[in-house]
Order: sequence, then structure tokens, then C-alpha cells
Amino acid sequence: MFGRAPKKSDNTRYYEILGVSKNASQDDLKKAYKKAAIKNHPDKGGDPEKFKELAQAYEVLSDPEKREIYDQYGEDALKEGMGGGGGGHDPFDIFQSFFGGNPFGGGSSRGRRQRRGDDVVHPLKVSLEELYQGTTKKLSLSRNVICSKCEGKGSKSGASMKCAGCQGTGMKVTIRHLGPSMIQQMQHACNECKGTGEAINDKDRCPHCKGEKVVPEKKVLEVFVEKGMQNGQKITFPGEADEAPDTVTGDIVFVLQQKEHPKFKRKGEDLFYEHTLSLTEALCGFQFVLAHLDGRQLLIKSSPGQVVKPDSYKAINDEGMPLYQRPFMKGKLYIHFTVDFPDSLTPDQVKALAAVLPPKPSSELTDMELDECEETTLHDVNIEEEMRRKQSQAQEAYDEDDDMHGGAQRVQCAQQ
Repeated sequence: MFGRAPKKSDNTRYYEILGVSKNASQDDLKKAYKKAAIKNHPDKGGDPEKFKELAQAYEVLSDPEKREIYDQYGEDALKEGMGGGGGGHDPFDIFQSFFGGNPFGGGSSRGRRQRRGDDVVHPLKVSLEELYQGTTKKLSLSRNVICSKCEGKGSKSGASMKCAGCQGTGMKVTIRHLGPSMIQQMQHACNECKGTGEAINDKDRCPHCKGEKVVPEKKVLEVFVEKGMQNGQKITFPGEADEAPDTVTGDIVFVLQQKEHPKFKRKGEDLFYEHTLSLTEALCGFQFVLAHLDGRQLLIKSSPGQVVKPDSYKAINDEGMPLYQRPFMKGKLYIHFTVDFPDSLTPDQVKALAAVLPPKPSSELTDMELDECEETTLHDVNIEEEMRRKQSQAQEAYDEDDDMHGGAQRVQCAQQ
């Protein structure tokens, strides 16, 4: 089946890798491989190349046909006969098939753990000034870490027993009777072993972690808030959440929450600032100092002869928010102007203004037109309060009408 017999070559290296003699039985091979594979598994800090060699040696020597060829002609014969591959199986696949699964908590063909711990999410309040300039915050957090005394086994000897409460499954089933011939089954984690399926003898419990396998640890994290970051943006610290045996540690995630600013509002990369002018400033010119988010004092002033209308906006380029990861580029700063009008004017003030302001539009009415008109009186009003009052009155009227018709209907029904 392998063609011509190849020349003899080294046929002892695989036995040396496993640490057994050439006369070793299949049981001897299994024991030697099991011990060496656990010791050299990459998940336990072993050498991946050594682990691969162990798997290759065991794959050949555990197969009677391959072992016979190897004993007679060595590795070269296997490579020639197998097309140069020497078997070519994944060492993790061999490991899994031997152990019936990865004893280090994994289920994939690469020996990685499939179970992943939960992420821990913390809100982080930041001011608009901190988002504008960037900042670093030191935060002290408490988390669980694998017990260093027992290496996460929970016992002094490293031994554990099957949990009697769940028979080692880690789960319990509760049955509820909902009615005749109706039941409901609910599955939940065993409270005796906390879902691990293991129990530890009280006398054998690790004195450091009291059998919990983890211990609390204080840690200080430095959170770097970059310029231009947004409200709701996340800053992630991979693998810094709670540790647990046979579990890939989750992340700690900080979610930025921007605090309200009394003067500035942010919309993306732009800033908005509210400023009120007097009527004189709006008509005759203004200047004022704007304290920016980084402490700089900006002089804001109007051009000569410029009139600022109520509810108008002016923009200043490159004075908005820095762009995230491009802090030398900035958005715009918009200033929203409102104009504070005087409550009343004296007759002399009216005459003086009329003399300098543009003339009134030609809308004079004739005496005949005035005689046909009805005079009215204007009243000051808070329109929002007025609308709320009317809505409340309408609701009360509707409720009264509903009560009246409902009562009449009930009386009519009683008479029948």
C-alpha cells in the first residue's frame, strides 16, 4: 500500500518524545501522553511546539499499522506513504478526542474557552470642558481575581467532588403544578455549587479564598478621555472584569455621560452659545468677552453700522469642538442672539427714535376708513399658560359630560 520499501531512518524519536520504551503497551502510551499533554498544553503555559510533537507522536504510535511502519522504516516512510503529511491532524483535535473535551474549559477545536465572562459597564460623567480639552481620570474599582493560593481550584489539594445537589450538572429543575394535568418545568443554576457542578470538602477548602476560587482585588484604572469624544462613547479595558475559573475574562467598559453646561450646548462638532443684547446694542453695536471652554477670552463685537435682529445667529469658524482623533480640526461656534426690548418708551423717546429711525410704512387710514372700524384693546398674555388653562377646562367639560351621560344610561338600565 505504500509502494517500494523506503530506506530505514530514525525510529526512536517518537518514543523519546513520549518518554516510553519501544516495547510500551497502548496503556503505557496513553498514560504517558495524558501526563505530558496536560503539562505542555498552551492554555497552561506550555510550549505549543512541544505540544504539537506530543500529539504527532501519540497519533502514530497509537495506530498499530502506523506504529509498525514507523518501527521498521522511521518517520520518512510515514511521510512518503501519507503524501508528505505524516498524518497532519490538528494536535488540539487529538487532545480533545483523547480526553473527551478540553479539560481547561474549552470546547473548540483549538482548545480555546467558549465561555466568556460578563462585561462590567460603568457610566463616567464628564463635563463639556473635559470633552473639549481631554482629561485623564483615575478610578478605583473592586473586582474578583483567581485565587493565587489554590490557582482557582478552591481546595488545598486541588481535588473536588461531584455536587450532590445537582449530580454534577450545575443545574436544577423545579416543577410547578399549574392545574390539572398541567405542570411547568423551570431550570436554574444549582444554589449549592453555584452552577459549577463541583463540591469541595469543608476540611479541604482553600483558607485564602474559603473555597470560592476567587478573591476580591482593588485596582486603579486610568481612563483617558480624548479631545472631541462624544456623549455615549465607550472606553474599553479588555480583560479587566471579574475573573473566574475556566472563563475568558470580560471587559470593563466606561460609557461617557456629558453633564449639562450652563452656557454652551453641543451638537456634534459644533458649539452653540446664547447671548442677550439690549435694544441699543442690537441697533448701535456691541462688544463683549466670551469665556471659552479652555479658559481663553474671546472678544466678540459687531461691525460698524451692523444691526442684529432678534433670534439671529452668527458663526465663528474653528472655535467649535475638536474632532475626535483629529483635535487640530474644530467645528464652528454659533452665537444665538436674543434682543431685550424695553417695556415702554416715553413720548420724548418716541419722538427721538422716530427722527433717526427709518420712516414708518405708508399705512395711514382716512377718516372714513376709521369710522368703519371697531376699536380694540391689546392685553399682555402668556400664551403657553393660556393654552394650558384652556386645555384643562376642555378636559373638565369632557369629564362632566361623560359622567352625565353615563349616569343617565345607568338609571335607564335600572328602570328596565
